[in-house]
Amino acid sequence: MGKLVVTTFVTLDGVYQAPGGPQEDTRDGFEQGGWSVPYGDEDFGRFVNGVFSRVGAFLLGRRTYDIFASYWPKMTDPADPVAGKLNALPKYVASAGLTDPEWAGTTVIRGDLAKEVTALKERTDGELQLHGSGALARSLFALDLVDTLHLLTFPVVLGAGRRLFPEGSMPSAFRHTGGEITAAGVSIQTYDFSGRPEYGSYELPENT
Repeated sequence: MGKLVVTTFVTLDGVYQAPGGPQEDTRDGFEQGGWSVPYGDEDFGRFVNGVFSRVGAFLLGRRTYDIFASYWPKMTDPADPVAGKLNALPKYVASAGLTDPEWAGTTVIRGDLAKEVTALKERTDGELQLHGSGALARSLFALDLVDTLHLLTFPVVLGAGRRLFPEGSMPSAFRHTGGEITAAGVSIQTYDFSGRPEYGSYELPENT
């Protein structure tokens, strides 16, 4: 059974919206798209290439799928570690509205998300990877379907934008399994889901 691995970029204040360009996602009047681009150094590229080396299939939300489908099919070098995988491997899109995807290898999934994604994990050889797709990622976290999270935190605060874990997110605990800091200052940390949080207190016990 494959693992569901989420890779996501966030700011220090938890915003995931439009990391890759000004027009990537302007919902709610967001005008600060492209905030991750100045930090894309060799360390960052090496990590991303490593993630893509382990992929068996992709799971994407509709918005991220549309962004990827407008760009990656034009990158035709099969040796490209990202484009080669995205163009060749199965892609699954969670969407009620997408009916006739043009990008080869795309399957639209509808209906019960937990059932569909569990089935995808069972039949994927290698990692089932979700990139970006913040709304879909939140749904999968809420369903306890995410096995591993690669959280890339960029040294910037935006003060606006959609957050990966907004108010009302499912309380979840994770186990840290590795990490690094890139030369440009991006904190890349990997966590495995470990269930519900535990709680304690720093208060001194009362004398009895």
